[in-house]
Amino acid sequence: MGQPAASRGRAATPTLGKAMLNKYARAFFTRVLTPFAAFLIRRGVSPDTVTLIGTAGVVAGALVFYPRGEFFWGTVVITLFVFSDLVDGNMARQLGRSSRWGAFLDSTLDRVADGAVFGGFALWYAGGGDDNILCAVSIFCLASGQVVSYTKARGESIGLPVAVNGLVERAERLVVSLVAAGLAGLHAFGVPGIQYLLPVALWIVAVGSLVTLIQRVVTVRRESAEAEAAAEAEAAARPESEGRETAQ
Repeated sequence: MGQPAASRGRAATPTLGKAMLNKYARAFFTRVLTPFAAFLIRRGVSPDTVTLIGTAGVVAGALVFYPRGEFFWGTVVITLFVFSDLVDGNMARQLGRSSRWGAFLDSTLDRVADGAVFGGFALWYAGGGDDNILCAVSIFCLASGQVVSYTKARGESIGLPVAVNGLVERAERLVVSLVAAGLAGLHAFGVPGIQYLLPVALWIVAVGSLVTLIQRVVTVRRESAEAEAAAEAEAAARPESEGRETAQ
């Protein structure tokens, strides 16, 4: 699920694990997990393998438990595998590895994990949850999350900085949804009224994702216009400077 930038050679993008653990908790768990990471290295396990296993665990937790309405246990499973974010990054640091492949694998599997989480919600509301509107909202959260990530990646690929974070990014989408899902799952243990947290969270994520998408599209449009204006100004100035050099 996501090695840190220094170890995996990618931009500093919040991962699910980093988002769910503050800096003090991360420091604690990093110390605790370092011996385990070293053990895996001695056994010949690669950081990429841990990334793959972590993603598989998140996908299993989301698509096995969520469609059955078992939100508490699904979130527990997902949270356990979130620690792969810390383990694989720790391993990469110990190995001194930084690779474009690791960055690519990390980002790709992040999208897979996101799709599984919101897909699990959609399957529940399409089935046992019996709510077509919330099913549609879940699908919108899934799709908009992918598009929000794409807009930044595509903008950067054409040379634009895309200098905006947006209201709701990947970390916020997942933390809000997973915390709400875990708490909503307590309804099965007799906690009254708490099941409504998940629908509220999905609406918040949907609206926030839409706002973020608009923010990024507007930013890319502005940056592209500025880049094109700068290129035209440079092109216009070039013949004049060349003419002066010829005259000399």
